[in-house]
Amino acid sequence: MILNKFFNKFQLKIKNRESAGNILAGTLKDILKKTARSDIIVVGLARGGFVMAEIIARKLSCNLDMVVSRRLRAPYNEEIAIGAVAEDGTIYLNKTLIEELKISNEYIDNELSYQLQELKRLSDVYYQGKNTLLDGKCITINDITIVIVDDGAATGSTIIATSRSLRKKYNPKCIIVAITVSPRSTVDLLRREGIDRVEVITSPSDNNFRAIQQFYQNFDQISDDEIMDIINTIR
Repeated sequence: MILNKFFNKFQLKIKNRESAGNILAGTLKDILKKTARSDIIVVGLARGGFVMAEIIARKLSCNLDMVVSRRLRAPYNEEIAIGAVAEDGTIYLNKTLIEELKISNEYIDNELSYQLQELKRLSDVYYQGKNTLLDGKCITINDITIVIVDDGAATGSTIIATSRSLRKKYNPKCIIVAITVSPRSTVDLLRREGIDRVEVITSPSDNNFRAIQQFYQNFDQISDDEIMDIINTIR
């Protein structure tokens, strides 16, 4: 964990997503120094992760793409993720949590249907008729390294759904997850999922983790307009 010693001692906070993106870009530059830049795709999870991914891809001179994934929300508490679904319909379910909360299949089906509709809406807004931001660009899919970027991972659900989706699409030789903050149990979960490397700026103990925003000075919500500004800049 990049800054754990400092965070644990001084309880520092990352300034914002841009600062986190710059920190992770510096770390990834060293990790990927022997990998051809044309063989790297930096994938940002919309919305906050894409802001960071654009910084990383620009500093590393790599391909930039986006994945839209949505949390599947628990009944009565939308902040709890019981799973996630990626834009291609790839699903991850936290079966242990679903059993603990006694969530019915009917509820899961309804929540999944709602989130798939929202994924369709967001994909239409961001991709504007394309399948991905990389459509029309010459990408060689042999020996691809994928870097999945997000502004934090509380449960890891959206990252797991995304990684499964990207494995099916690219069959990459390596998947790296680059995130600002994630509790230790979630980092362990991502590693058990088969993520080749997890780069996280700070990974507090589960007892010291309440929410992603507690580790940022500024964690303002990212709007669709801000995402479109980035997309229009790189097109």
